[in-house]
Amino acid sequence: MVDAVSASLDSLRDALRAVEDPLNDGDIVSMDLIDDLRIEDGEAHVRMALNTPFAPAEVTMGKQIREICREVGYEPALRAHVGAEHGFDEEILPSVRNVIAVASGKGGVGKTTVAANLAAGLDDLGASVGVLDADVHGPNVPRVLGIADEEPGVEPTTDSLVPPDADGVKVMSMAYMVHDPDDPAIMRGPMVQKVMTHFLENVTWDELDYLIVDLPPGTGDASLDLLQTLPVAGAIIVTTPQRLALDDARKGLKLFEKHSTPIIGIVENMSTFLCPSCGDEHAIYEGAGAAEICEDFEIPHLGAVPTHPDFGTESHDRAVVKNEESEVRPVMLDLVREAADNLGALNRQRVAYPDAQPEL
Repeated sequence: MVDAVSASLDSLRDALRAVEDPLNDGDIVSMDLIDDLRIEDGEAHVRMALNTPFAPAEVTMGKQIREICREVGYEPALRAHVGAEHGFDEEILPSVRNVIAVASGKGGVGKTTVAANLAAGLDDLGASVGVLDADVHGPNVPRVLGIADEEPGVEPTTDSLVPPDADGVKVMSMAYMVHDPDDPAIMRGPMVQKVMTHFLENVTWDELDYLIVDLPPGTGDASLDLLQTLPVAGAIIVTTPQRLALDDARKGLKLFEKHSTPIIGIVENMSTFLCPSCGDEHAIYEGAGAAEICEDFEIPHLGAVPTHPDFGTESHDRAVVKNEESEVRPVMLDLVREAADNLGALNRQRVAYPDAQPEL
């Protein structure tokens, strides 16, 4: 009986070799992505070391695994989990599966717009998402997500803050700590770190698939402290095609390189102007833009986001990616899917090649 079960497991495992990782070189068996494989009462129990919920590539892999289990005669019972055994930090923010940092070399390039729409887009895919607005000097995430007038709640038993909900996305921001929105946040490095520590330790985030962290622009103390504090799974750099922005984006990339933070990709914002009247798209800047940086640093280009009135229309009280009537919604959703897939590829590399630095 034991030999028969072992033979069945071996047969199932061999069949599962047909499931290829679409973004890495290998199949789920050779990459050690199967943590546990059991057959009980006609069910194939498969526990996968996948950590990027609702990423299109991992959804596809899950479907293929279920199909193969049924083809060999078993009802699939598929679970996904990674933890300390794979080098994933379970001490800092233990209820958060993935921390994604969104950064820019300089201000004014649309970093917050990208961060907020990334969060809303991941929620749209079905994930549980939160946003930590760490840009303490320009905390605009609540405005982009349409909850600028909200305030955090307080958990009565622990006195921890309960983030307001923006269309399904939990949001914590310095904007909630300032009574007058016109008042500047005058804080030096240690004060910024104290505020961020409070947001990390005294906020009821609950279980999150993704926590998007909107970093301050540049390469100052606030970004450095957060990189050293948070278990960042990957970073996204936002730039415009303007030469000054591209030069500063390179500096930001080198900051992440020094801290061994994997890069999910670059977003080129304000890449073109999409005319809302005629639908024509017009280039604003000359040159290769972010594509040149991607080639030099060998990192992915997540997408090019056009300039469009929907990104600044006061009547829209939600992220563009949630506005089904917006012309730029498909562009943002494509960017979200690409970012989720790239992060998934990085996470699977960490499992398959634990001694190597993940890269795409």
